[in-house]
Amino acid sequence: MPWLRLLTPLLLALPLSLAGAASDFELDTRCPPSFEQDAQGGCRLRSLYQGYAGVSGHGGVQMALPPVRDGFTPGQIDLGRYLFFDPLLSRDRRSSCAHCHHPGHGLSDGLRTAAGLGAQGAGPQRRGGVALARRTPTLWNVGFAESLFWDGRAATLEAQAHGPLFSPQEMGNTPEALRRDLNASPTYRHLFSTAFGAPAGAPIEIAQVATALAAFQASLVSLNSRYDRYAHGDREALSPRELQGLNVFRGFVARCTQCHTPPLFTNQQFAAIGVGPARGQPLDLGAGALKGDASLRGAFKVPTLRNVTRTGPFHFHAGQADSLERAVAFYNAPRGHDLPKGERQPLHWHVHMLKPQLAKDDVAAIVSFLAALEDESARPRVPVAVPSGLPVLSPRTSHSAGDSR
Repeated sequence: MPWLRLLTPLLLALPLSLAGAASDFELDTRCPPSFEQDAQGGCRLRSLYQGYAGVSGHGGVQMALPPVRDGFTPGQIDLGRYLFFDPLLSRDRRSSCAHCHHPGHGLSDGLRTAAGLGAQGAGPQRRGGVALARRTPTLWNVGFAESLFWDGRAATLEAQAHGPLFSPQEMGNTPEALRRDLNASPTYRHLFSTAFGAPAGAPIEIAQVATALAAFQASLVSLNSRYDRYAHGDREALSPRELQGLNVFRGFVARCTQCHTPPLFTNQQFAAIGVGPARGQPLDLGAGALKGDASLRGAFKVPTLRNVTRTGPFHFHAGQADSLERAVAFYNAPRGHDLPKGERQPLHWHVHMLKPQLAKDDVAAIVSFLAALEDESARPRVPVAVPSGLPVLSPRTSHSAGDSR
């Protein structure tokens, strides 16, 4: 986008008090879809899954949900939405959180691995900048997460927010610069004061930024797919082919639900599955490198399969599979077949012990079933404008209906 390259230096030079001078930004007073406001003003998740007595952790259909981060106010959630789409959060003011976690691409980016600081464009059109080693994970249902990042290095959404914001390879900002820029905007000072009940003109703190981003991300809930209608009793919600795939997925031979456990379709644990290095990259040891634990060598967090058809075409932690068919077929091949010669990893017991040898038709049926996990009814609205005045996502890549301020 040549016009953006020309515009960016001018925007960098603008005082934020001028760039964000719009006075008509107000925060939503309503809770997002699937949430209901409680007596204290917080938004609480409401789902039929919360009424089930089944203990979470196995492959049953009507299973209880794990705890979710909720109770944030509508204003905190909506403030987080503005921040999420505002390139002001990056050092070069070119990239927002949404440029990688794109609403039109399953809250991921459709790339094999993510493009960091200096990249231009959004979603699959994102090019240049720092080449990152791992794929952008989806944010759907991240409010349920017990740990964040592929290697689990953050325990909360607030801690996770600090990672990309202040990583020199990702958004490249610093707490001091971000605090300065936000406080230079009268609009943001007004919005933060409203969202957190602070006195007018009170300084904005980084902890509030992290809270607002956490509030917004925790509202991104996907629990209303055709599979969910089936789980709640609508036996016509799945086609015969999808039902075949569900039965294989849950069956004793494939046992996909051992790790991709309903209703979130992840058990939130770490697993070494024997996937090889990304193209042209050294072997990534995942959580093993972070924790210094030999039992986690090559282990990564089990990703959710919710909206997995929207986050492709690439899968695994570094896009090693370029289609769902290849990703499913990987588990049907001999264990550890993809690892470099001499590399030994403590493969997850399920991956190590079982040799499914599924028929091609069963593999295809699983892929068909995964499409029944699609639900983006709570896709966030892309703002027409953000308080900084910087460009929001290009209309060519936003793919989001009902955009509004």
